[in-house]
Amino acid sequence: MKKIFLVLFVILSIGAFPTHGDSYRVEKKGEINRTLHFQDSSGMKDLQVDNIFGSIVVTGYDGKEVKLFARKTIKARTEGRIQKAEQEVKLDITEEGNVIDIYVDGPFRNQHKNRREWNDPGYQVHYDFDLKVPRKTNIYLKTATDGKIEVNNIEGEFQVRHANGKIVMRDIAGSGTARTANGEVKIQFAKNPDSDCSFKTVNGDVDVTFEKNLSADFLLKTRFGEAYSDFPVSLLPVQSAATEERKNGKYVYRSNSSVGVRVGSGGPQIAMDTLNGNLLIKKK
Repeated sequence: MKKIFLVLFVILSIGAFPTHGDSYRVEKKGEINRTLHFQDSSGMKDLQVDNIFGSIVVTGYDGKEVKLFARKTIKARTEGRIQKAEQEVKLDITEEGNVIDIYVDGPFRNQHKNRREWNDPGYQVHYDFDLKVPRKTNIYLKTATDGKIEVNNIEGEFQVRHANGKIVMRDIAGSGTARTANGEVKIQFAKNPDSDCSFKTVNGDVDVTFEKNLSADFLLKTRFGEAYSDFPVSLLPVQSAATEERKNGKYVYRSNSSVGVRVGSGGPQIAMDTLNGNLLIKKK
C-alpha cells in the first residue's frame, strides 16, 4: 500500500444538539411497522429520511415496496414531559410520486422559539430506523446524534449526512456525498463510481474500497493523519507542490496543502477529507 503524507487545516461547520445524560430518568418505548409505496412506478425512486436523534439503516432488496421498522424511545425528566413529547414530536411520512419522505418534526426544527426552550424542552425523542427499499433507489439520509448511518446493497445517487456518528456504506453502486464530524466514513463500492464523490469527516478515518478496474482522480486532505493507496498513483498538479520519495519500500508523498493523485487513466474526482484521521484507498 502506498503512503502519502499530507498537511492541511480543514474546518467543517455542523449544528450541535445538547445531550443531558442521566437527567432524563423517565423512558417510554414503542415500535412502528409500516409498508410504504412509491406512487409512481416509472423512473428512479427517491427515499428521504431526516432524523435528529438516532440511527438510520437502509438495505436494498429485490422488492418494490419500502418496509419501515422504527424503534421510538422517549427520554424525559418527568412523566409530564413524556406526554409533552408525544404531543409535540411527530413522525411525518409522505408518499408522493416517486418520492417517499420520512421526517421527524418537533420544536427543535423551529429556530424562532425561545432559545432556552428550544435547547432543553425536558425530553428527547429517539427514532432508530431500519428500512428495506428497492435496490435501485436514490437515498438522502440525515441524522445528528446518538446513532450511526448504515447503507447496504443500494444502486443510486446518495447524500448522507451525520453530525456525531459513523457512516458505513457497503456494496453500493452510484455516486454522491457522505459527511460526518465525529466518526469514521467507511465506503465499499460494488461498482466503481462514474461521477464525482465526496467523503468527509473531522475526527475519524475515511476508508473507501473500490473494484480492481478503478480509474479516478483523487483530492486528498488531512492534517493529523496519513494517506495510503492500494493502487499505483501519479501526482496531479495541486495548489502547492508535493515531493515524492521511497521509504521502506513504499511511496511517500509530502505536501503542505491538498494532494491530487490519479489512479489508472483518471476519471471522476473522488474527494477524501479528514482532520484527525487517515485516508485509505483500498482495492477489493
